[in-house]
Amino acid sequence: MSQASSAVAASSSNNNESWKSGLRPPPKDVRPQTEDVTATKGLEFEDMFLRRELLMGIFETGFEKPSPIQEEAIPIALTKRDVLARAKNGTGKTAAFVIPSLQQVDISKPKIQALLLVPTRELALQTSQVCKHLGKHMGVNVMVTTGGTTLKDDIMRLSEAVHVLVGTPGRILDLAGKNVADLSECPVFVMDEADKLLSPEFSPVMEQLLSYLPEERQVMLFSATFPMIVKDFKDKHMRTPYEINLMDELTLRGVTQYYAYVEERQKVHCLNTLFSKLQINQSIIFCNSTNRVELLAKKVTDLGYSCFYSHAKMLQSHRNRVFHDFRNGVCRNLVCSDLLTRGIDIQAVNVVINFDFPKNSETYLHRIGRSGRFGHLGLAINLVTYEDRFNLYRIEQELGTEIQPIPQTIDRGLYVAPAAAEENNKQQTKQNGTVVAQTQQQTRPVYQGGR
Repeated sequence: MSQASSAVAASSSNNNESWKSGLRPPPKDVRPQTEDVTATKGLEFEDMFLRRELLMGIFETGFEKPSPIQEEAIPIALTKRDVLARAKNGTGKTAAFVIPSLQQVDISKPKIQALLLVPTRELALQTSQVCKHLGKHMGVNVMVTTGGTTLKDDIMRLSEAVHVLVGTPGRILDLAGKNVADLSECPVFVMDEADKLLSPEFSPVMEQLLSYLPEERQVMLFSATFPMIVKDFKDKHMRTPYEINLMDELTLRGVTQYYAYVEERQKVHCLNTLFSKLQINQSIIFCNSTNRVELLAKKVTDLGYSCFYSHAKMLQSHRNRVFHDFRNGVCRNLVCSDLLTRGIDIQAVNVVINFDFPKNSETYLHRIGRSGRFGHLGLAINLVTYEDRFNLYRIEQELGTEIQPIPQTIDRGLYVAPAAAEENNKQQTKQNGTVVAQTQQQTRPVYQGGR
């Protein structure tokens, strides 16, 4: 190598180090991770020809290396090809579409250039925060809009430049229909939790929304489950999409699943036992109705445990406050309906409890995916009654997974980070970790035909 070449290489290396040295990433996450996020091919974010300002946001957010879904989806998305991606919850799907969306934004154009659609208000708020964190050095303007907020505020905000619009379908359609949100030059259209967005509830709205977008557009669909409705949408609205399927198995590898066979009247007692014996960092407890959410939250509080609750019938401002405070660790336990099953990413949650067992495998999959986020360890415990026994068996079969009877002792290594477990052991050397009350000492129900 000539002296001139050496000098150029050294200068490039110094420049590379200088911009990185000024970054302030969060403390390194030392928790062990599963292959759901570590089984990559070795591609780095810096190999993807991303803008330096975007790379700065990526590293300052705490990302070090792409997860498998990011490694597969981002390079393809950057070529502006349509993408149909199927990956487990909690493996980095959001960044897999946010990063290429931000890369394509031209901040000199005061137009909406990326539309990111999600099915729930909470997920919209979370996705917009990811956009803002990753794009913090780019000067990109991100706006979130959902039902439950005033239309007047949205109209005021859209009078200024917005580059990335995140929201729920109904509100976006409302704004587009009133000519407030101009989507005519929006080249990037993303649907997260696409199976939900294409369900009968949203499908007519989606068809109308597409009419406001330009013919030349990039469509990206992300989800953990892809029923037939997604295939129909792909055939009708996508052009030779690049298909990614990282779902060789459906449930997260880091989530250990158990069931406790109980009577309905024993459930609260069983929950109390779990609270007293498990090392819970944060937990989410699911009920099947809004009434049961409020009743259970009151009982949990009466037992002496800190508890929030959230469901679809609450005011949006109250739901936002609960979500914000729980995410920031103000409270350890959250009782909720299936409102929070989709996409919500709270890294501190290591235990999910199905106080009411879900009716179908799709709901089960999304619920337990609230623990074990981004390849970390988690625990899912299901309180199963006699009436739930066939659902339990059917969900196991459909997901190709095994939900085991809850043991006398649950190894903390299955759901607690080593550092936290070591600290807890110092404080609680006498605790034996037994998590099953006498009321749960019943054998598994017998199914006709066996396993």
